[in-house]
Amino acid sequence: MSQSIAIFGSAFNPPSLGHLSVLKRLSQFDRVLLLPSYAHAWGKVMLDYDARCELVLAFIEDSGLSNLELCSVEADMAQGDEAITTHAVLNELQAQYPEANLTFVVGPDNFLNFHKFHRSDEILEKWQVLACPETVKVRSTLIREKLAAKCSISHLTTEKVAKLLVEDTRFCFE
Repeated sequence: MSQSIAIFGSAFNPPSLGHLSVLKRLSQFDRVLLLPSYAHAWGKVMLDYDARCELVLAFIEDSGLSNLELCSVEADMAQGDEAITTHAVLNELQAQYPEANLTFVVGPDNFLNFHKFHRSDEILEKWQVLACPETVKVRSTLIREKLAAKCSISHLTTEKVAKLLVEDTRFCFE
């Protein structure tokens, strides 16, 4: 029986309760790979990749979901600061897990813009794409705004992520 793997790509800049609300709805998958963007395809400014990976690990630990894991394949594929396409990532992951059924999970904003993804038609032919909107409307942008205003973020992300963002200067968005 082949393994079912969901790939949930995001900037995770930082991880939010919105992300978690999507992930909680992916319990049918054997594995859910959380894939932080190495470089954003549309030029979004983000925290350092390693810092975001550390936040994702804290987020996974807090989540209580046993099928989540950090996937750093984009860092392995990276050449300079160039963005890595979803198509290239899915091809690489399919090579790593040749017997697995891969499903690429997108939020509603990316689903509506999916035609802009590099080789989107090929992605739809080769893999499942699942649009899964968040049920908790918390975006990473709101967390960054609250941090800049020195407001509490404990209700917007998980406990360990909030603590890292507030107490560790490596996670400064200013």
